[in-house]
Amino acid sequence: MRPLLILLIFLFASPAAQAWNGAGHRLGILIAWQQMGPDTREFVRLALAGHPDHGRWREKAGADDPALVFAEASTWPDAIRHDPRFADQPTDNPPLPGFPDMGRHGDWHYVDFDRHGKRGRGQIDRKIVELSELLATSTQPAELSWALPWLAHLVADLHQPFHAGYSDDRGGNTVLIEDPSARQPFVKLHAWWDDLPGPSGLRGKRLQRRAETLLTDHRAPRQGDVRRWLNESRLLLQRAYPKTMGSVSLLIDDDYRQWAQTTGERRVAEAGYRLGRLLEDIHRRRVSRETPPAVSPDR
Repeated sequence: MRPLLILLIFLFASPAAQAWNGAGHRLGILIAWQQMGPDTREFVRLALAGHPDHGRWREKAGADDPALVFAEASTWPDAIRHDPRFADQPTDNPPLPGFPDMGRHGDWHYVDFDRHGKRGRGQIDRKIVELSELLATSTQPAELSWALPWLAHLVADLHQPFHAGYSDDRGGNTVLIEDPSARQPFVKLHAWWDDLPGPSGLRGKRLQRRAETLLTDHRAPRQGDVRRWLNESRLLLQRAYPKTMGSVSLLIDDDYRQWAQTTGERRVAEAGYRLGRLLEDIHRRRVSRETPPAVSPDR
């Protein structure tokens, strides 16, 4: 019983997993960038340039390349979980210059359901819709620079199956798995999926080569809408729980590992394709609102 007790202590004492790791978010952005035209890319570049943390993103990117800066910006909603400028309750910290909101918004990253499909906690799907509308209509630079990283991050999160998971196991966060081939053999199932895209610190040329491989290996999916993306993730849950028992917990065997790796890579690519098209649509809406209606020559 002692090994099991140790594992249970580890499981319930460690913090909940977040989302795709940094590699997953950055890869999705580089795929999205390839779906965007020059005008949309310029809209993204200008919006991010006004963000108070733009200098940090540029430093981490190691270049002024706007695609790489955007890739770093997409990890920002996870980074602020440990940033003292932000608070779990937005009203606890007054807005700093350039920020319209100082909330960490932990419940934006997911939505949970019970085993009968009844919705529980989490707002990810609703927030994607709200942020998309804000980006399409706002004339406030601070709102645009704040909303863009959030939208990019949440579109990727929604494509991770356990971000549309079950309430009773907190989206796989209370499910312990055993992976004999991993550096850390016992880990939460949610966290194991988060790391499928690759090392969290993946950047630079290696990041770009990996994104190119994903673009080659995965065709653009049907765009659909937020409901479709959510339903796809929920359908994947049927197979996302390992079926084999190890010594004290569910075992990651070779068949499961191969399926999960292929599925995780595909979902990262799909999120990137879809985000790029969504940003194209948002930019078109902005242009149509800013363009004055044509005057008939008869008038």
